[in-house]
Amino acid sequence: MTRTLLTNAIIIDGSGGKKFKGSILVTDAKIDKVIREGEGLPSHDVLTDLRGLVLAPGFIDVHSHADNAPFLSDADTSKILQGVTTEVIGNCGFSLAPRSSGSAEVFEKYSLRIFPELDWRWETFGEFLSAADSAGYVTNIAPLIGHHSLRIAVMAMENRAPSAEEIKLMLRFMDEALDAGVFGMSTGLIYPPGVFAQHEEISALVRNLPDNAIYTTHMRGEGVQLFQSIAEALRVGEETGRRVQISHLKAAGRPNWGRMNEALEKIEAARSRGVIVTQDIYPYTAGSTMLTACLPPWFQEGGNDRVIERLKDKKALKDLSEEIEQSTGDWENMIVGAGWNGIVVSSTGSHNYESESLEAIGKRLGIAPLDALVKVLLAEELRASMIVHQMSEEDVVTALQNPYTMIGSDGLPPGTGGRPHPRTYGTFPRILARYSRELGVFGLEEAVRRMTSLPASTFGLTDRGVIAVGKQADLVCFDPEKIQDLATFDDPVQTPQGIPWVMVNGSVTVQDGIFQGSKFGQRLTRKVT
Repeated sequence: MTRTLLTNAIIIDGSGGKKFKGSILVTDAKIDKVIREGEGLPSHDVLTDLRGLVLAPGFIDVHSHADNAPFLSDADTSKILQGVTTEVIGNCGFSLAPRSSGSAEVFEKYSLRIFPELDWRWETFGEFLSAADSAGYVTNIAPLIGHHSLRIAVMAMENRAPSAEEIKLMLRFMDEALDAGVFGMSTGLIYPPGVFAQHEEISALVRNLPDNAIYTTHMRGEGVQLFQSIAEALRVGEETGRRVQISHLKAAGRPNWGRMNEALEKIEAARSRGVIVTQDIYPYTAGSTMLTACLPPWFQEGGNDRVIERLKDKKALKDLSEEIEQSTGDWENMIVGAGWNGIVVSSTGSHNYESESLEAIGKRLGIAPLDALVKVLLAEELRASMIVHQMSEEDVVTALQNPYTMIGSDGLPPGTGGRPHPRTYGTFPRILARYSRELGVFGLEEAVRRMTSLPASTFGLTDRGVIAVGKQADLVCFDPEKIQDLATFDDPVQTPQGIPWVMVNGSVTVQDGIFQGSKFGQRLTRKVT
């Protein structure tokens, strides 16, 4: 038994209550005592003086795509160096299981659009978790099962409604994941095959979740379809009685700027009716996803091979061009929302084209921007991601002002290289530096609450998120005056400053701002009630 005393800290306990000076005794992996200034100090084995620094619960990233992190040859430190000690993975409908033998090739090819290559050694969700457990975790992980993975396991990339038997099979795969301890299910209704799913399918799956599980959704549209998409998400919550988390809420595309207040009003009205709904955002005005998201749903039916066939077909390309230009509003047209200059290639399989906009690529090659999109996708066999500049700072601030808004990095899977979105390395210090210290959107105590106790209570992480006796010792220490995100769009792989020390499950993981090399994270499981 090791007793570590953390002394002379400015303690922000995560509850939203006022900060206070004091000390914390950690015994093994648990918080044993919280001592206010002036009270006697208990006996201890290790003493760490945190004078002048804030001590807070470890931050919780509610929207991560680091499902593959355990399998990387080098430890993924992008989150731990931000003070993140827990990540919710399996978001936007993407999880790395289940994987059925009949559609394994489709699943694996599709995963390459966003994940690096993997050594697939599993089929069921339990087998995936066992493989990840064996590899170990830098941070704790709280997994969700992805709707894409369920649907591909049963229906591959077909654009149709599932039969009753196919729904039963999806539910069987879901039950296996729930038995393995997942915290809920996610959808990505902007991407295939989720985009092919209708409301009845989603509701049937969400209704199968236990009462203490959660439904998270990358909605069907975040631009011209924003309000219809919010209504769809709220309807699922109302019909099923399950908790709903709206992922990375935004008003995308210049024509929709300034509509965040209206979006939040619709969500608040649902809360008043009894729908349990919350939301998360990332503190940037650009998003990031796979480059194929520029293509309309019909173009993506059938999986990678069919998409590549269409990219080579003159008739399909003519139809594509007309659909992009018409912008009918029945799908999320990111090209209209951001413009060709606002879509920047961030990572590709070959590492060509990276950090160039589609407009710039077209000019350099002497071709139209649409032809540049086609050229990149064909050259990279769809293995390409992008950064999309399409939101306003005012809407980000408005969303942050809502007390039900928590923080998710939405960082893409690590290991693909290139120039990823700076949110992967800067989200959490940016909240504290820019939006709390500089802009005063909220005080430090409230900023910490949004990143600790609010997500913990929302996702059912019952032993984390606050500094209190008996809670797990996931802790972060930061300098409130010096904390700063350093990652930029031009130079995104930059770790922040002002976070010298992080503890995960009672073990020091970051010392003097340096990852110490050991994996102390755990795979968390949903509490069975």
